[in-house]
Amino acid sequence: MSTFRGIWVALATPFRAGEVDFAALHTLVARLLEDGVAGFVVCGTTGEAAALSHEEQLAVLDAVLQWVPSQQVIMGLAGNNLRELLAFQQEIQRRPLAGLLVPAPYYIRPSQAGLESFFQTVADAASVPVVLYDIPYRTGVRIERDTLRRIVRHPRIAAIKDCGGDLETTLALIADGQVEVLTGEDLQIFNNLCQGGAGAISASAHVRADLYVRMQRQVESGDLAGARATFFRLLPWIQAAFAEPNPAAVKAALALQGLIVDELREPMQPCAPATVERLRGVLAALAD
Repeated sequence: MSTFRGIWVALATPFRAGEVDFAALHTLVARLLEDGVAGFVVCGTTGEAAALSHEEQLAVLDAVLQWVPSQQVIMGLAGNNLRELLAFQQEIQRRPLAGLLVPAPYYIRPSQAGLESFFQTVADAASVPVVLYDIPYRTGVRIERDTLRRIVRHPRIAAIKDCGGDLETTLALIADGQVEVLTGEDLQIFNNLCQGGAGAISASAHVRADLYVRMQRQVESGDLAGARATFFRLLPWIQAAFAEPNPAAVKAALALQGLIVDELREPMQPCAPATVERLRGVLAALAD
């Protein structure tokens, strides 16, 4: 069984004047570690990896590995050119890591057999555990339940980031016990924990990560009423965090807290002024 339990943060990549802001990244990582998060996913969707070059992605990874124990760092690995993806995988795997977060190849929409072959190829080439990222609304292809259950039998696939939107599939994966099931839908974190899931890879946990960690620990100790209260305290923020395409609202909230500059890579855009005002009110309430 894998060790991908708890609240993992899908780490944003701070920018300043078009470049990665490593000082802000360090500040952000240090604060989240103090809040007790299980670890970080570097260069995933929230990290705007699609807008970063491979060189920039490796620089971000190397920086985080200077500050965080390697067993707490998962690296995103995405692409639809299998040769290039495997070459980049080998480059990444020269570093010590907890694992790789791998979605289905986007845009080309392979068949179920193609998906199974893709994940087997990546897992066969893996020297670290693989976290399968099931997110059909970004990749354009759904991994059917039976396909997914076959794929995760691979000994190198240790966990799944579940954004598939199918409760029956989620429950089947938890019941099978082949992999740790981490939700990637932040509104489902409380449900995931109560159903026996492993936790979350969360974008919204950038803010008040201590409360997310508390909720997880409350469920583990059997304090479901306390965990429910913690979740409902977080709920207005979780809803606001995805009011605009991720990570726009997360970055705006972090900027309001003075942790980063509110800057994204094109074609991503900063939040509208009305959303920023909403975030200001939500953050003030959450601080009480």
